[in-house]
This record gives sequence, structure tokens and C-alpha cells, in this order.
Amino acid sequence: MNKKITSALISVFYKDNLAPIVDFLGKQGVKIYSTGGTQKFIEELGVAVTAVESITSYPSIFGGRVKTLHPKVFGGILYRRDNQEDISQSTQYEIPAIDLVIVDLYPFEETVRIGAEEAEIIEKIDIGGISLIRAAAKNFQDVLIVSSREQYAEVLTLMQEKNGITTLADRKKFAAKAFDITSHYDTAIFNYFNEEQQAQVFKQSIRSAQTLRYGENPHQQGVFYGNLQEMFDQLNGKELSYNNLVDIDAAVLLMAEFEETAFAILKHTNACGMATGITPKEAYLKALQADPVSAFGGVIITNKTVDLPCAEELNKLFFEVLIAPAFSEEALALLKSKKNRILLLQKPVKLADKQFKTLLNGVIEQDKDLAMEVEADLKTVTKRTPTPYEIKALLFANKLVKHTKSNTIILANDSQLFASGVGQTSRVDSLQQAIAKAKHFGFDLSKAVMASDAFFPFPDCVEIAHKEGIRAVIQPGGSIKDADSVAYCDANEVAMVFTGVRHFKH
Repeated sequence: MNKKITSALISVFYKDNLAPIVDFLGKQGVKIYSTGGTQKFIEELGVAVTAVESITSYPSIFGGRVKTLHPKVFGGILYRRDNQEDISQSTQYEIPAIDLVIVDLYPFEETVRIGAEEAEIIEKIDIGGISLIRAAAKNFQDVLIVSSREQYAEVLTLMQEKNGITTLADRKKFAAKAFDITSHYDTAIFNYFNEEQQAQVFKQSIRSAQTLRYGENPHQQGVFYGNLQEMFDQLNGKELSYNNLVDIDAAVLLMAEFEETAFAILKHTNACGMATGITPKEAYLKALQADPVSAFGGVIITNKTVDLPCAEELNKLFFEVLIAPAFSEEALALLKSKKNRILLLQKPVKLADKQFKTLLNGVIEQDKDLAMEVEADLKTVTKRTPTPYEIKALLFANKLVKHTKSNTIILANDSQLFASGVGQTSRVDSLQQAIAKAKHFGFDLSKAVMASDAFFPFPDCVEIAHKEGIRAVIQPGGSIKDADSVAYCDANEVAMVFTGVRHFKH
């Protein structure tokens, strides 16, 4: 049913871009009710406005906590215009009809985000606003609800095109938007309180979304929920795909482990190349050396500015995505020469400390693996102590093993991945895969150390590694047969350290 807007309640926190709506309503002769700062704003626009207090006979009280919570306000919104009993009661109690409600919510999330004190955060829990929004949305048969400044332009166009008349479909559409706003708001409040209470309840709400070309495969639909623009500026290239995003996530998490100049090349979330260097160019070339075949079509990331010498080397390779915190002007111009090449400028954003995904008929959640061992955490369990060079290499390899699919073995020196054995059902298979790759690309394994994401149940891996020339090993420890691996190492002058921390990645 079509409805002509004849009355409106406007009470908002954010007043930017509200003026054109107020001006339109004024020219339409709509009776406007308002409160506090919004009332003053409307008056300053020269548009007639009636204070809510004039119909409730109550002022704003309790420091503004109670302004619109009154039967004459909620009655005007909720009474059913096609229900004779409701109409009679609205006349009996002198309740004016309200056809349009423009109300937003206090900035609770923003206040939490800036680290405000709890008292200020609590005052930003909206009571009247969210109640008005829910009431208007519930009675969409008769009332149009505008629940966010994001909707101002859309609703103004709607009213202008229809001369202040709304259809049932219009009102129902905006009601759905309103319940999206209120449910998201309540979820944010719950999650704030639940940081302390730790109730075993799963609630997440993300209002921004980006439809992807497809999911993991072309026959699957895909959507990214979140605001990528907060984390990246896309400087070039085609639209990001589902698989791009999965690899980018893995790349960002890996690179976060390094402060020194570093480059990583990833395929299917695993690093096929990783190195540090004095310059970006050196780090990139060392990373590429580990597996120049797999690097084709990969996702590349660095933690330093991509300069022209580095870009000239990168430009020789076909890759899908390059992520960096900055690009020199000359480097960017060169890299943009391939129109589909995705270039992402990474911005500093704090990432969530939790991970979750759908599983079976529910959702599984865990703390993100934020542990990373340093030299003081290493426990030497063999007679031979690793040299300072070996310790540096072991720590480098351990960072890589944390971010590689289990079961995994990493072979590396102190600044370069030689090879990895990835996602094998047997740790021996992972090691043999890594050895074969390292040899194929010409690495001298006598200069490598070995890292494992989990303990060795048998001494076979340390025996195989030793026979290839490897003399230092890092692993979590914890097997009931740790002594067997330690004994083999002692018999063959291999140094081994335990971290006490397993880094499975499935």
C-alpha cells in the first residue's frame, strides 16, 4: 500500500548530509518532531520543527538517557493505521501518527575502537534510538525507517522521485536494513562484554561485503565479508578472487613474523620461496631461487618498499599478486605495465586474535597461533650445542614451519628457505620431498638446518637428514620416544633443540 509521508521523527547523532532531507520534508509540509541537538540543527536550517517534549510533556532527563521513551512517541510509530481499535486509542490518548522515523545509533563500536574508558563506552550503548528503530521497522506496513546516515542519499532520492510517497516494498526494504543495523549493534555490545565474561556463545556480524568472481572453483559462489579497503589500496590489476584472498591472508601472516627486509612467494598458502636480505632485490632473488618453477603465478609479499631495482627483477616473472607497504614511483610505473597484475599497498591494521570456520553442523573457533619462539625458548637436548649461526638458522626455519601445511619439514639456512615438504601424511615423506626439491634446485644441504612442525615419533627423520649433511634440528619435542632421536643425534654429532611448542597447520 502506498503511503504519503505527513509526519516525521528525526533524532540523530550524525547530522552530515541530513540537511537536504530536512529541506525536502519542510517543503512538503511534513510535520517534524525532534529532540536536543537535532532539533537545534533543524531550527538553524529554518525549517519548522516541534519538540518531542511538547507531546510527551516530559523533558530530556537523566543526562539525556531518557528523551523519546514515551507511549506518545512509540504509540505514534506502532499503532496500526488499518486497525480501528488502534485508531480509536490514538485519538483517545492524543497520540500523533509518525510516518517517517530517521534515527541512528550512538557510536558504540567507534568508542570501543579508540580505547575509551568503560564509563564512556557504556554511555554509548543506545537505548532510545535502537528502540525507535525496531518499533518503526516492525510497523513497516505504515512507517518508513531510516536507521543510518548511509541511507540518507537513497531515501532522499526515493522521496524526491515519488513526491514523498512510499510503497510497501520500499518500507519493507528499509525495515530489513534497520534490523541489520540493530542486530549488528547488539552483537558488538555483546562481544564487548563477553571479552570479560567469556560465555561459550558464537556471535559475529560483518556488515560490509564484496561479491567475488567465484569461490574456490568456478562452480562455487564466493563473498568476502569485511572491508578490504581498510587493509589494502589496490593500485593495479583485476578483481581479487577467493583463492587470491586465501593466499594473501597466508602471506600477510607469514610476513608479520619478520622485521628485517624479507620477501616471500606463496602458492596455495605455502611458501615456495622465502628469504631475507640487505636490499629488497637481494631478498627477492634469494626467495625466487628456492623454487622458480612454483613461483610462476604466485602471491608475493615484502615488508619493505619495492624500489626500481627490485621491480625490474619482479617484472621478469608472471605472478598474480604483489603486496608491499610502499612502492617507489618508478617501480610502480614499471609494475603497472601488466594490466592484470594485482598490486596491493598494505596498510597497518590490527588483525583478529581468533579464527573460526564452519565445520560439520556448526562453527569451530580457536585462538590464532600467535606463539613464536625466540632463542631463550630453545632447549638443547643433545651433547652438541648449536652454533650461533645454526641458532639463527633454526629460528628462521621455525618461523617458516609455523606457516606451512602439516605435516611439514623445512630445510633452510639463516636467511633463505632451501625447500619444504608440505602437507604430507607422513613426516618422512615431507622430509624426502624437501630433500628432493632442495637438490633439484642446487642447494648444498650441508649448509641447511631442519625444522619440524611437530615431534618425531621415531629417529628416522633425523637419520635421513644427517645422511644428507644436516647437522642441526629444531622440533617441539614431546614424543614418548624423544630419547631415540636424541640418541641418534648424540651418536652422530647432530645438535637438536626442543621448543616445547607445536605448530600444526591444517
